Amino acid sequence: MENFEQQRYEKAKKRVEREKGFYTHFTIYLAINLILLIINSNFLNEGFSNFSQWWLYITPISWGIGLLFHGLSVFAKTPIFNKKWEEKKIKELMDKDEF
Repeated sequence: MENFEQQRYEKAKKRVEREKGFYTHFTIYLAINLILLIINSNFLNEGFSNFSQWWLYITPISWGIGLLFHGLSVFAKTPIFNKKWEEKKIKELMDKDEF
């Protein structure tokens, strides 16, 4: 029974680490993109009129797509690469002995 509790603890700990990693990624995303937006838009010199330039949004959009996938990998239940798939793949590789 203790082994089962230890497995549950390890699984929960891993989940917390993954969520912490996502929140750290999200915080860095917000901070850096806010700084880049202010620097690249010349906000201090020209005010809000410079925010209509499309190239200001390339980094936040590109990085945001990566952040979206990171969030999905942490919080979403994926039907394709779930725990059952992982176990099946591990067993398959162990049977083939190809790693």
